[in-house]
Amino acid sequence: MTAPAPAPQHTHRGDPTPPPADTAVGPDAKDSGPGARIAGFLTGRRSAWLAAALFLLLLVGMAGGLRGAGPAAGMDALPDSSESSRAAAIADTMEGARYQPVFAVVTRADGGELSEADMAGIEAISAALADASGRDAVGPMPSEDGAADLVMTTVDSQADNDAIDAMITDLRTAAHDAAPEQLQVSVTGGPAVGSDIRGAFAGANFTLLAVTIAVVAVLLLLTYRSPILWLVPLVVVALADGAAGALTSMLGEQFALAFDAGVISVLVFGAGTNYALLLISRYREELHTTDDHRAALATAWRRTVPAIIASNVTVVLALLTLLTAIMPATRGLGIAAAAGLLVALLAVLLLLPALLAIVGRTVFWPFIPRPDASAQRRDDAEHGVFAVVARTVTRRPLLSVLGSLVVMAVFATGLIGTSVGLSQDEQFASENESSTGFAVMAEHYGAGESAPHQIVVPEAEAETAAALVEDVPGIERASITGTAPGGWAVLNAVGSAEPESPAARTEVEGLREALHTEIGENALVGGTTASALDVRTDSARDLLIVAPMILVVVLIVLIGLLRAVVAPLVLLTVNVASAVSAIGLGLWVGRLVFDIPALDVTVPLLAFLFLVALGVDYTIFLVHRARHEAEVHGTAHGMVRAVGSTGVVITSAGVVLAAVFVALGVLPLVVLGQLGLIVGLGVLLDTVLVRTVLVPALFALLGDRMWWPSRPAARA
Repeated sequence: MTAPAPAPQHTHRGDPTPPPADTAVGPDAKDSGPGARIAGFLTGRRSAWLAAALFLLLLVGMAGGLRGAGPAAGMDALPDSSESSRAAAIADTMEGARYQPVFAVVTRADGGELSEADMAGIEAISAALADASGRDAVGPMPSEDGAADLVMTTVDSQADNDAIDAMITDLRTAAHDAAPEQLQVSVTGGPAVGSDIRGAFAGANFTLLAVTIAVVAVLLLLTYRSPILWLVPLVVVALADGAAGALTSMLGEQFALAFDAGVISVLVFGAGTNYALLLISRYREELHTTDDHRAALATAWRRTVPAIIASNVTVVLALLTLLTAIMPATRGLGIAAAAGLLVALLAVLLLLPALLAIVGRTVFWPFIPRPDASAQRRDDAEHGVFAVVARTVTRRPLLSVLGSLVVMAVFATGLIGTSVGLSQDEQFASENESSTGFAVMAEHYGAGESAPHQIVVPEAEAETAAALVEDVPGIERASITGTAPGGWAVLNAVGSAEPESPAARTEVEGLREALHTEIGENALVGGTTASALDVRTDSARDLLIVAPMILVVVLIVLIGLLRAVVAPLVLLTVNVASAVSAIGLGLWVGRLVFDIPALDVTVPLLAFLFLVALGVDYTIFLVHRARHEAEVHGTAHGMVRAVGSTGVVITSAGVVLAAVFVALGVLPLVVLGQLGLIVGLGVLLDTVLVRTVLVPALFALLGDRMWWPSRPAARA
């Protein structure tokens, strides 16, 4: 039996020390609340093995036992109630609609006009496409400038994705093999676009996971400076990610959720690693006060659990506000991400301490913290680098506040003149054959040829609708393409603008106004650009509704945690300003470094959510410690000590979280790259400037008024 641990050098009012039943107990062993009993079970000499086995089996069982087909759709999903979705649902029932067109776009390699000799090659391409598809091929269809030609065949869109992908591959192989050396051919069209998207994502999630694990491993190794310690939290978080992936996959299938699995994985790794960093950092502190590593771990667990749970609950509740959104991908992401973060929380709070209790303090080798060195050990709360910065900031708080606000305002100028909405060929991080083919079609046949507007009207109104459509500015021609069950007629309207561009959206608005005015709400305008317009409208609505709800959730959690009103209001205002500044900074970097022309319409809400909800994590970690320090040292000095104590762990956590979000850039969608860039830069801004400079300066300016109506500093 290990001897009773000596009293810790730094104690906080109301912090009982847990009494593990089968290990050493500290001087505060009289406390036996639920937290102490749980800590005792997790860190006990024998019970730690049982706890580790139980929770390890739980995570492995979830990862291996839960089954699901995954999300029902990706980030581009639209609600069934949108006009474009309703139009597509009717048009899909049209006779022959299951066979979607695929185009082979042919040009000369030297960019010149096609010659009579080239026509023989185009005929060969047409025959090869007909053989490969088993259906007729239509063409040649030369462009007016004579520099391009089209050959069209069809693909069964109701076949499964593997069959469609195989058919597109066969068509491309046939077209390329049949094309003479002087001709270039690109196979494009709706089925080809879908195939290219699936191909771009093939293996992408594995790549993202590998990059994320590598980034976290390197940063943990640098943080802990131990060849052993970094493995423990990494294994725990990786197990949590596996369990969360299985759980969200099942939820996606059961509830037809739309979300991106890569985002969930990044959140689990980022948040889980942050929780682990906070717990292990406090554990290392406590090891300097006692010979009994189990007692130190139990104390660290109790003292960090409130902040970790408050952080997790804040983000989870903020995510659940997404249930009020219209966009299916936004709603689905809220449910899946909340489930993933809860799994990460349970893994870190239950499995990690049990494993740390088993391996003991030698896991910190070669820099093993021991109590006999505490007298010579530098007190980071008073003399560490972050404490020195905080002390400097609090001596001139007004100057620090103004300087921070100026920097944030400069970053926020990136929002000025920003356009929102990416065209179809701007949504992929790299070119593919479909986008190349669409670009050639837009150049030689007119921009609107590649994606005409799709219109559905009552069959009796078809001729009237066609005449109305041709009078809409920007529309070059309209034609009736067929009828659908239920008395519907389907029309195509070819516009002059590039699909999904502002001019094309204006065409859709003009079509809807003309048709709704003359025919009524039964007239539906869909198609690629109409879908993009509906995504834009619904995303803007979601931002206006959900963003205030996120702020209310964060405010309530902060008030409950800090038992104050002024500090939560100030901190929430700072968080919002930091989020706006981060989005602006991300836009500056996106334009100047990555040549990103515009912001995807779904990014503002998701970036705001992650920046506010994840940013408040560090607020909770810092201010929860500052409140305890204020009880002994007063508000200003207590904040200096809080920054000094938590500066390293918050900065490490911020760097890890920023790095895993930036890892989203390995995925092929620009929207995910933008989200990762903005959140990554925002977390660094929040960690380096807001938590280290702005927040301490504000506490120094307002003093004890921050804690109103409570007065923790009065006990100092």
